[in-house]
Amino acid sequence: MIATLTGTLVDIGTHDAIIRVNGVGYRFQASSRCLGRMGGEGAEVTVLIDTQIKDDRIILTGFSDRHVQDTYSLLQTVQGVGVKAALSILSALSPDDVVLAISAGDKAMITRADGVGPKLAQRVINELADKVASFTLGSGATAAAESQAPTQLGSAINDTVSALVNLGYGRAEAHSAAVRIAAETNADSVEALLPQAHKELGR
Repeated sequence: MIATLTGTLVDIGTHDAIIRVNGVGYRFQASSRCLGRMGGEGAEVTVLIDTQIKDDRIILTGFSDRHVQDTYSLLQTVQGVGVKAALSILSALSPDDVVLAISAGDKAMITRADGVGPKLAQRVINELADKVASFTLGSGATAAAESQAPTQLGSAINDTVSALVNLGYGRAEAHSAAVRIAAETNADSVEALLPQAHKELGR
């Protein structure tokens, strides 16, 4: 199985690219975010590769780093999320954003991805809610996942998020602000968290 490719980008499109390695061109599909990070034609790059063999085809999917590949693999465990849907989600959201959206139960954030409707977004949240608690990405995403524990702090964060949503903020951005304020100030009550989170979101 091909795990990585190192070579020269000779063609790059909206959904795929071709990398030349020792005179052989390999076409791989990737999210638009990953393609954008690889540079233009002629760039020397190393691409992480997921290889799938289907019937008479070998399908290569490329990733710019391990976090993106791990999130892709996580999304693929959800019923109804194929290669196309997983790459669409990762084109719209960063790995940390995916974990944050799942942790906050924000299906609207996931439906930013082309071709991903509310039903599929809700299934992603339902099937991955428990898994993201141990899925380590960036510090913000990890904190968001850890805050789901049934503690005083977790309850305070959830109540703060509900209040912010009622004020018109998106659930994911409200959740992120509440978690960040809690981590920075050690606040563990709605009375302490809400004013500061509201102030930060209003900037």
